[in-house]
Amino acid sequence: MIMRIKPAQHNNQPQYLVLMALLFINVFTSSAIAETPSATMLANTCAGCHGTFGSSVGPASPTIAGMSRDYFIETMLAYKKAQRPSTIMTRIAKGYTEQEIQLMAGYFSKQNIIRFDQAYDVKKARRGKKLHKKYCNKCHEEGGGYADDDAGILAGQWAPFLQFTLTDFLTGERAMGPKKKQQLEKLIKQQGNPGVEQLIQFYASQSQ
Repeated sequence: MIMRIKPAQHNNQPQYLVLMALLFINVFTSSAIAETPSATMLANTCAGCHGTFGSSVGPASPTIAGMSRDYFIETMLAYKKAQRPSTIMTRIAKGYTEQEIQLMAGYFSKQNIIRFDQAYDVKKARRGKKLHKKYCNKCHEEGGGYADDDAGILAGQWAPFLQFTLTDFLTGERAMGPKKKQQLEKLIKQQGNPGVEQLIQFYASQSQ
């Protein structure tokens, strides 16, 4: 004798279907959230070196708060593809997808910069201000505090970081646009290394 087993019946089938649909949506959205971290969550991974909300507490890590979205993306992709020298960032950038980099770029571009006090030479800073107006202001407006899509923020950055960066430019370790290269070479020719140091002291002098 063959017995037929009927499938279990639900007393309230419509509610059962709604419950299953909600369960499916919850699993799907949870998976999507897990695959794509939020911008804030991604930005928090940068705080150890670049400070809370992207304002560095120094001395060799730059402030990235207020950086333009396009410049941030360009910089991170250059690190990711090992096109820009770095002891750490070339390895870190490889761990992010381009979508995650875009999310971080949007986050940091909206953050206000906090510039911390640092020691600087007053006389050199005064001279550096004049040199900035002569050689750098066309690309780095507002005393180096303006961030456009082709230039980073200089005002208030830590002096050691600025020194490392300029050394990379001068030695050819890091590529420069033709106009910036021309101006930097003109500065070196006319002012020498003292002129570079005076510029650095001027940017270091700008704190809130």
